[in-house]
Amino acid sequence: MKLHVSFPKIIFICILLLTSGKISIAQNNLRPIDQLTADSSGFDIVRNAMRIARNKYEILPADLAKAKDALYQTQVTTRSPMGAIIYFTGGILIDGGWIRILGSGNDKLDRSLAQWNKGKTFNELGEKPKFLLIADDVVGGFFATNGGAFGSDLGMVYYLAPDDLRWEAQHMSYTDFINFCFVGDMNQYYSGLRWEKWQKDMKEITGNKGFFIYPYLWTKEGKDIETDTRKVVPIQELYDFETTTLSQIKK
Repeated sequence: MKLHVSFPKIIFICILLLTSGKISIAQNNLRPIDQLTADSSGFDIVRNAMRIARNKYEILPADLAKAKDALYQTQVTTRSPMGAIIYFTGGILIDGGWIRILGSGNDKLDRSLAQWNKGKTFNELGEKPKFLLIADDVVGGFFATNGGAFGSDLGMVYYLAPDDLRWEAQHMSYTDFINFCFVGDMNQYYSGLRWEKWQKDMKEITGNKGFFIYPYLWTKEGKDIETDTRKVVPIQELYDFETTTLSQIKK
C-alpha cells in the first residue's frame, strides 16, 4: 500500500519540522542556573538605589525555587540589575504599590517576569523577544525594554501610556528606570493620573490588579481623573484591552 501525501501537507510538515528544530536549538542553548548566578553584583545597583530612595518601596521576599525557575526562563544573569531583581526578590512595590517591578513572584505580586511575558512577548524559552515587559502601574501603564519592536535604541525603556495609548520612549535604560522608581518625582510623572484619594483606594489593589478607568484616559472625556469612574480589575484584563485597542487603532 502506497502512502500518498499531498503537496500542501508536505509543506506543512516541513514547516513544522523546521519550527520544531528552531525551538529545540533555542532551548538547547539555554544557560544553566549556576552560570546565570555566578556573578551577583547586579543587586549592588538596587542596594544603592535603596540607600538614596525618596519614594516608599517594599522588597518582596523571593522563594529560592521560584527564583531559580524565573531566572532560568528569562536567561539573564544576576550580574545585571534585571537578573538580580528576578533572583533576589519576588518583585518590588514602589510608592505603596503604585508601580510593580517584576521579579520572581510573591503572594503580593503573584507573577514572575517570565510568567508575565510568556505568551505576550515570547512563546518558547530561548526566544529573543522584540520587547520585554518589566513593570506596570495601577492605572494601566506598562513598562517594557526594547528588543527591536520600538526602534533601534535596544535595551531602552518604553511606556505604554494609558492617557495616550501609545508606546512612549522614556530615554532610560533598565538601570535608569530602577533608579527613577526609587528617587523620581512620582507625582510629577503621574500628573493628571492621580486623584485626590488615590492612596486610600490603593488598599483595594494587589500586585495583580489595576484600575479600569472610564471614560478612557486617552479620550477627551476621560481627561478629568477626579470625575472618571474606577473599577478594580485584573491587570491582565487591562493589558489585553489596551493592546487590542492599540492594534485596532493602528489599522
